Amino acid sequence: MTMRPVVCFVMIILVLSSCRAKHGGGALAEEAPLPPAAGPSRNQPPPAGPPAGEEKQQPALARLPPRGRNGTVIGNPAEFLAELDSVLASDTEGLLVLVDKHHSLPEGYAPADLVPLVKNNAYGISRNDLSLRAPAEAALREMALAAQKDGVSLTASSTYRSYEYQVEVYGRNVRQSGKEVADRESAQPGKSQHQLGTVVDFGSITDEFAHTKAGRWLLAHAGEYGWSLSFPEGYEDVTGYRWECWHYRFIGKGAAAFQKKWFSDIQQFMLEFLSAWKSL
Repeated sequence: MTMRPVVCFVMIILVLSSCRAKHGGGALAEEAPLPPAAGPSRNQPPPAGPPAGEEKQQPALARLPPRGRNGTVIGNPAEFLAELDSVLASDTEGLLVLVDKHHSLPEGYAPADLVPLVKNNAYGISRNDLSLRAPAEAALREMALAAQKDGVSLTASSTYRSYEYQVEVYGRNVRQSGKEVADRESAQPGKSQHQLGTVVDFGSITDEFAHTKAGRWLLAHAGEYGWSLSFPEGYEDVTGYRWECWHYRFIGKGAAAFQKKWFSDIQQFMLEFLSAWKSL
């Protein structure tokens, strides 16, 4: 019988004994962990991540109420994000501020670029104490001249309101109709879009305005000139206010087109989304 297997066995015992002695007689040391896997080589591009901004899209949508999420249809995220970036970048006049029952303006806020509305050849005025921010007045003039070409005359009946003036308006409505009714059609001070200086109440400021030539023309064409109906019919649960067919806010042509394309043409959906997006 050969002794070679015995020799090998003895050698193994000696090696194990040496290791135990080296480590204080304890158990054998554990194997060292494997080094981390090497990353992609310099010649390989890194894995493609989500498009810029896409990681904010879902969190912003999640902040909208259910009807707002359902009314925001984003079929092409890349196209949506490109147009969103364009709208935000072009809003150099601060036209997209969210003001509603849950988002207030400072008590002392007043636009610095208010201009008085005076008699002119484009639109009519119902009284002599009306004013708008300069970009809104220019847009109103452009829209009114276009309406004239279709045989329609536009008349501004209410425009900028200061905080103090809104205190009077809201208080009077509460006294006349009670708080519950007043809150459906009159904003509390600091929560009125009129304080922005970019809103016009047109014509009679009644429901009948919807059936006039001016009311129908505005509903069909105002968006082409950057104006948006703030409180559309059937959306009181969204806007907080009943239908006001006469109340239009200037948001800019790009934003008006963006609202129509992605937000079911509902101003509140878009402004709430933009507010959420900016906060992320």
